[in-house]
Amino acid sequence: MAHPKLDILEEKGFVILRPYEGEYGPLDPREWESLEYIDWKSGGDTNFAPLASATGEMDVKGFWDHGKPDKDGIWIPSQVEKTPTLRRWVEANKARFGRVRIIKLQPNTYEAVSARYMHQDDNNRLNPDGEGYVVRAWLNLTDDPDSYMVVREVRDDPATESHIPLPQGAQFVVDTERLWHAVYHPGNAPRYALITSWESGPELQRWIDERLPTPVGASA
Repeated sequence: MAHPKLDILEEKGFVILRPYEGEYGPLDPREWESLEYIDWKSGGDTNFAPLASATGEMDVKGFWDHGKPDKDGIWIPSQVEKTPTLRRWVEANKARFGRVRIIKLQPNTYEAVSARYMHQDDNNRLNPDGEGYVVRAWLNLTDDPDSYMVVREVRDDPATESHIPLPQGAQFVVDTERLWHAVYHPGNAPRYALITSWESGPELQRWIDERLPTPVGASA
């Protein structure tokens, strides 16, 4: 099936944006530590707190289980009432969003990431022909300077590997259906991040353009 994609993701499959600058409010741990989490394993020892699901209920399963693509997510009232800043971050992008959730990842090792946790996502199941391709965006909530997302074009070939740093406020977009990925997190506390599925199109392109890093030597 043909789905319009973003040219900016064609070369590497990901783009790293400027760090979050607090324009929608501070990154306050109370917004994610007070949420209800579901034990759901993906890329390691993980739990997920859904903020938007296919039905507006507490559900982290794929939207296709409800007969729809990963778009037109419905906010879960009991969750998003606790996360006003994160909701504003998502809604600032006018692209159609699907799953919105917070991942809680326990510490791991690079060896485990490389051998067991690398995976691709199923973002475009039931996506109607001609509609925008679904990708995922991250906002790193905790400060994890020694951690990074590992992305590879080829599952078992480290020569195709790139790293995406994960300080607090890191923002990036990844074609996770194309790239194998998992997070290496050597810390001694959980890492939290907001993950949003977005439809590719002019709205997402505009959101990315507004957050691209300023080239070295250029005026801000």
